[in-house]
Amino acid sequence: MAEIKNILVPDIGNYKDVPVIEVAVKAGDAVKAEDTLLTLETDKATMDVPAPFDGVVKEVKVKVGDKVAEGVLIVTMEASGAAAAPAQTAAAAPVALAAPVATAAATAPVAASTAAVPTGNAHASPSVRRFARELGVDLAQVRGTGEKGRVTKDDVQNFVKQSLSQAPGSAGGNGLQVLEMPVVDFAKFGAIETKALSRIKKISGANLHRNWVTIPHVTQFEEADTSEMEAFRKELNVEYAKQGIKITPLAFMLKATAFTLKHFPSFCSSLDASGENLVLKKYIHIGVAVDTPDGLMVPVIRNVDQKGIVQLAKELGEVSAKAREKKITAADMQGGCFTISSLGGIGGTAFTPIINAPEVAILGVSRAAMKPVWKDGEFVPRLMLPLSLSYDHRVIDGAAGARFTTYLAHVLSDIKRLAL
Repeated sequence: MAEIKNILVPDIGNYKDVPVIEVAVKAGDAVKAEDTLLTLETDKATMDVPAPFDGVVKEVKVKVGDKVAEGVLIVTMEASGAAAAPAQTAAAAPVALAAPVATAAATAPVAASTAAVPTGNAHASPSVRRFARELGVDLAQVRGTGEKGRVTKDDVQNFVKQSLSQAPGSAGGNGLQVLEMPVVDFAKFGAIETKALSRIKKISGANLHRNWVTIPHVTQFEEADTSEMEAFRKELNVEYAKQGIKITPLAFMLKATAFTLKHFPSFCSSLDASGENLVLKKYIHIGVAVDTPDGLMVPVIRNVDQKGIVQLAKELGEVSAKAREKKITAADMQGGCFTISSLGGIGGTAFTPIINAPEVAILGVSRAAMKPVWKDGEFVPRLMLPLSLSYDHRVIDGAAGARFTTYLAHVLSDIKRLAL
């Protein structure tokens, strides 16, 4: 039979009549060594009394508001595992506990590994603060219902439940507490027309909204000198015109991007569902945003790194036509590891593309323009292509983003590198 052991208040200095401000266990609870049994508070510090071993709580001898001193019986526990010793009597010898760690009551003892979660100056015990940090709760926002306004474990749990119930989209855990959009009768200001959004815009709109509010976006801007690339592209267009293949700048962008992704594998990745691991993809499938009458569609070109410029140009023409003719399938838009959104045919100098989750980066391309560039001691006209790279800051830092765009611009300015 497992031994029943008495747990006493450990050495807490010369303090007498120390109030119990929180009881963290009840009869029948299974606890691990170092789990908090109860919390005491002196006039200078708050301290947790931990369990000395694994076991099951048999009886709690104190309650909130009781005053105790060193040596007072607080809990009886049935030891389990290695902690269990041969039974002698039901009233076992007192168990000596290491003195609990004291922490100033008005201070937030945030460990370095959890420093990102603030706890403010809330009145709470170390165990409650630790519990709040595990849930990512800022204690400064929690109303305490305990003695003297103390925040209890129940207060933290209720705060989380209330936040989830009030947050839009709370079922997925991604809801944000924001004000409702105002309802306005626009007709009272003048003539209006109501037009339903297309199905594609409704679907893409919801996805774009989710991606924008849940992914910390950063956009890096760069310019690439594409003078030689454009000259070569025009030569290829003349050569392949009879075959009905149009070589667009986007074909070169696909090839150069695939070349760059091989050198920066973290851009060809996704966070797993836990958000704690990075899934690095050994394939390079690139999505291409296509403007259609019904909205934006993103077909995926597969194994871009294994194809030449001409083949990529041919596939681009085919998938773009399928998208505009509404013949694209769901399978055609799956499996991408990176996306390119090109507005070069329309105009603009830069923009902030929204990441296509679960990818971690997207490249925006604007219209190239002739600019004077200082080269070899003089200004010369060069065709400069604006690049806008948005990336997930949880995965990619600013230095990596800048290196990626710089490398890509270098590849585009020297297309011979694509043959390497």
